Amino acid sequence: MVPPSAVSLRHVSKSYDGRRAVCDLALDVTPGEFLAIVGPSGSGKTTIMRVIGGFETPDTGTVSIAGTDVTLLPAEKRNVNTVFQGYALFPHLSVIENVAYGPRMRGCSRAVRRAKAQALLERVRLGDAAERRPHELSGGMQQRVALARALANDPAVLLLDEPLGALDRKLRDEMQRELRRVQTELAATFIYVTHDQDEAFGMADRLAVMRDGRFEQIGAPAVIYDQPANAWVALFVGSANKIRARVDRVGGIATLRSDLGPIEAGYLADGLVPGDSALVVVRPEATYFGKDDPAQPAGANRLAARLVDAVAIGPSLRLRAVTAGGVAFESIAPRNREFPVTDPLVPGDPVVVSFDAVASRAYHDETLS
Repeated sequence: MVPPSAVSLRHVSKSYDGRRAVCDLALDVTPGEFLAIVGPSGSGKTTIMRVIGGFETPDTGTVSIAGTDVTLLPAEKRNVNTVFQGYALFPHLSVIENVAYGPRMRGCSRAVRRAKAQALLERVRLGDAAERRPHELSGGMQQRVALARALANDPAVLLLDEPLGALDRKLRDEMQRELRRVQTELAATFIYVTHDQDEAFGMADRLAVMRDGRFEQIGAPAVIYDQPANAWVALFVGSANKIRARVDRVGGIATLRSDLGPIEAGYLADGLVPGDSALVVVRPEATYFGKDDPAQPAGANRLAARLVDAVAIGPSLRLRAVTAGGVAFESIAPRNREFPVTDPLVPGDPVVVSFDAVASRAYHDETLS
């Protein structure tokens, strides 16, 4: 028998003062899954969390937790807990008392709740800090205490709303690894909201990409990055070079015409036919800059530009070039391998921007609709 979803949303909509925050959403989260929800501000991410957590009642639709309809139940009646950006630890209680607070409210004996709290503190590697007060801990340590406290009541689902937003970059990187480790070890179900795409891609089993109260695409991080469902997702997730073009031929490798030259694309969105406007998207790591060589024959996916800058950022070299018409392109290459250019490039050099057809994807150009 297939176990019920940890969380199931069906036709969920919610409005505030006549403005639709989320619209007809459907979602299933598998037990033990780490789902990250990403999207621009105002896309509906926090509303979803509040609806699942019981802080908001949807206008339409149903919310189920572990197979039980909880749509009309308040937060305290749901087997769900939430970790916020603010740790909300009780300053007058010790770390272990903070973690044991939930089981205490549920009537667990002192011995049982302290044993459980200590086990969770060991799990988040704070076992030796049990008797300290929150103000004696670093921000990252306080966040781990908040995580342990949220897990103390064995929630069916743990909601995490921008939990690392207050930490500096190094601490955030450390906490990402800790969150993923704890989630994996406990086989817990996490639903994580963040504006930081690196966090989402680095931790989640699946991503749900939101826009204007709807899911644009739900899938594994690699699938969403490599195979975006539409132009909006392609441009929202990560970085991308874009070329406006018109479809010339479909089938197999599609051909398109642009003001910059002929384009070949390995993917053409459904419904595009010859004559249609399209947006061709190519990731920077699949885009190459080379010395402009007049002896090199012209061809598809070879565009003339001029190098604007080249910057070393950690292990990567980031180059930017601009065409005569003002279209910008970016290329990213690892610095620990031979860069695919015979001669070094310097700003001001004329260059040829090139990319393989299989790396380019042509979508409906939503900006013209």
